[in-house]
Amino acid sequence: MKRLRWQILVVAATLVVSALLLLSQQPINVVILPQAATGGVYTEALIGSMGRLNPALDWNNPADRDLDRLLFNGLIKFDSRGLPQPDLADSWAASEDGKIYNFTLRKNAVWHDGQPVVSDDVLYTIEIIKSSASLFPQDVKDLWSQIQVKRLDDKNFQFVLPEPFSPFLDYATFGILPKHILESVPVDQFESAEFNLKPIGTGPYQFDRLIISGGQIAGVALTANPKYFDGAPYIEQVVFRYYPDSETALTAYQKGGVMGISHIMQDALEKALLEPRLSVYTSRLPQMGLVFLNLNNPDVSFLQNAKVRRALMLGLNRSVIVSHILKGQAIVADSPILPGSWAYFDDVEKIEYNPEAAAQILNKEGYIFTAGSATRSKDGQALSFSLVYPDDAIHAQIAQAVQSDWALIGVQVNLQAVPYNSLLSDYLAPRTYQAALADLNTSRSPDPDPYPFWHQAEATGGQNYSGWDDRAASEFLESARTIADFSERVRLYRNFQVIFAKELPSLPLYYPVYSFGVDSQVQGVQTAPLYDTSDRLARINQWYLVTRRALEGQPTAEPTAIP
Repeated sequence: MKRLRWQILVVAATLVVSALLLLSQQPINVVILPQAATGGVYTEALIGSMGRLNPALDWNNPADRDLDRLLFNGLIKFDSRGLPQPDLADSWAASEDGKIYNFTLRKNAVWHDGQPVVSDDVLYTIEIIKSSASLFPQDVKDLWSQIQVKRLDDKNFQFVLPEPFSPFLDYATFGILPKHILESVPVDQFESAEFNLKPIGTGPYQFDRLIISGGQIAGVALTANPKYFDGAPYIEQVVFRYYPDSETALTAYQKGGVMGISHIMQDALEKALLEPRLSVYTSRLPQMGLVFLNLNNPDVSFLQNAKVRRALMLGLNRSVIVSHILKGQAIVADSPILPGSWAYFDDVEKIEYNPEAAAQILNKEGYIFTAGSATRSKDGQALSFSLVYPDDAIHAQIAQAVQSDWALIGVQVNLQAVPYNSLLSDYLAPRTYQAALADLNTSRSPDPDPYPFWHQAEATGGQNYSGWDDRAASEFLESARTIADFSERVRLYRNFQVIFAKELPSLPLYYPVYSFGVDSQVQGVQTAPLYDTSDRLARINQWYLVTRRALEGQPTAEPTAIP
């Protein structure tokens, strides 16, 4: 036993010594991860010019909307899928019949001057929206004129709709204005009020000063709002400088004058992608390029044949349009509902370019080539029609590509360039066209609601320019805009998209995308589908320039002064 104890002791001692040697040769490495910290100045080149920093007046000025996105808040906001999220209102509820909406404002929401946000501010803003002072479209003014607005108390109010309308929350994103500051301004002086140059809002950033150069407004400086209800931003100062175009903005970036570019258009995109420190972000825009087909024009009665329309779709090389003409700044479209939306049906039929299949369909439908003709015909009627398109370089190239693609399958297209305003007023609205290349813009409408463009009731006098008259599809659209049940709306829109892909009343081409650039030293930047171009700044309070080490708690960079 004594010998055994001695041997065990020797083994144990050996193990201890070996362990000590191993520990001495393999030091423990502690990984210190950088974390976001407060500080720094972000300067961005903003394409455009300043008008008025007032959400009631920024409808037609994207540059103003970008700043207002940081200065003001709506009652609600929408995430990248188009789902409503709390903003100034932290809660809301709809009645079972979908006609009454109750809202509650955040208790900790205050104006930049420290005054609390109250229900009276909301009621005042709605009155401004309805008035001649605002630049909101007439249809928005008309909608609010039909809604009863009731103040319940300082933080609670109610909207009573004349009938159920599921997309209503789209209209609750308007920037709230401070009644206590603006109520003394007469309506006829609203556009010239000093407030529009020195705004006071509720957003993550507050107005600091205008940057003047040569007697003109060259930029705007903002500072972080320490009392922001969703937490103060990391970046302490944001400076916007105005530039006329992407090329000039890119030059400013290359010279170190700015750290970001609000919009990189095709003319500057290739150069921007070559910049090693410029991160280019791309997001889907709330738009769709398509070929409208007039299904009620007797001169082109063959367009009423869904099989002919499918052949036309199969004969379009949309991938080439996107890659060569649009330089990759678009996504091939397959549905009238935007991809990324909660209502988009991922399994909707994807129709690929297949001219052979297109030719087979036309053959079966009796459209054949006659001797000496390059155009198919049936019973003496040629597969020939006119295509009107906007008179600009990009649309001209797209129209020519469409013409060439369809010529390959024996369809003759005669091109006609018209001014964009004329395309709408003289061709689409009066239904005097045969086919038209156009763009649908659904900006600031996260709820898809395809009703205005595809419901049979809109075929006469409305925006259903194709005149599509499909009762089943219309019933799905009717129900989807009146019921509150989210899962049921998803099902209804899925069914609508299945019918659309089968019938193809018009031909989706592409969804344009939007590109912007931010220097790689700016962290926390995220990109998602856009419902307005200002959505690229939706999470700017999560961007950061300064970091700290998790264990040391010391900043790795110092804030810089406003340039």
